Amino acid sequence: MVSSLDPVATRHIRRVFARPVQVRGPDGPWEEVREAISRHGSALVHARLDDWLPTDLGDPGLAEWLGHDHARFRRMRHPTVKARFVASRLMLKHTAAAAMGEPARALELAYKLGGRPYLRGHEQLDISLTHTADLLVVGLARRGWIGVDAELSDRQMTGLGTEAQMCTRHELAELAMIPEEARNGALVRLWTLKEAYSKAIGQGLRFRFTEFGFGPQDRQAREVLLPDGSPGTGDEWSFHTCTVQRRYTVSVAVYDAGFGESGDGPDALRVSGGLLAELMTEPSSGGRPGGASAQFTPDT
Repeated sequence: MVSSLDPVATRHIRRVFARPVQVRGPDGPWEEVREAISRHGSALVHARLDDWLPTDLGDPGLAEWLGHDHARFRRMRHPTVKARFVASRLMLKHTAAAAMGEPARALELAYKLGGRPYLRGHEQLDISLTHTADLLVVGLARRGWIGVDAELSDRQMTGLGTEAQMCTRHELAELAMIPEEARNGALVRLWTLKEAYSKAIGQGLRFRFTEFGFGPQDRQAREVLLPDGSPGTGDEWSFHTCTVQRRYTVSVAVYDAGFGESGDGPDALRVSGGLLAELMTEPSSGGRPGGASAQFTPDT
């Protein structure tokens, strides 16, 4: 296993984020996940698809494991999509169960408006889920909200018009100062950070990725930035990007609501007025690569 915190991570980063934990199936190791939650309030857990893939996707027993998701699963036709869907749900339920000391089969996964997943009856533990290629990632937080996203570190983004569709004017200026050979990696990092943040806030807001950003030259993101590069969030938000399994870039956004073990409360989306105004701007053709607007992406 290779998973790392950035070698120049600040004390704050090391306090909020535990080292990512790789789990290889229902046997864990779950003690490392529980320790991360206990010491840091959050955990980043990753796995290989094959480690969680059932031997038989037609097994009738999957209906009990998937619950309401089973109907959605049955409508799927592409074998790879079905495999990722089942494996990711099994991993999520076992990971959350280990963190809470609950039986995995008893957990019910539900979705808020916009597609954000939550555990019905266990809202004190916030969850986020993402997968790409053969990687599965689950984020857990007990003090607020969490969002995670992952991409292949060598995913091609430069030369495709990606910058204009996903970057603020501040990010474009900063990217122009980065050596060309490092620019693609910087774009992958920005992409995962923006996806992680959008999943963490998960309120069904429609906004463009060109209207909020991060520092492309920063080793670690400290805050969300407005299009001109000025701060858009405060110390309640923490961000981290790391490499797992040698080939994936994973970013996580955590919001500490300041309500102890629960993330509920009237101040749960504490962003500056300027950033909120920008995010609420009706999208046009800007946003994500491929021409789609940067609308909130449901955890998949």
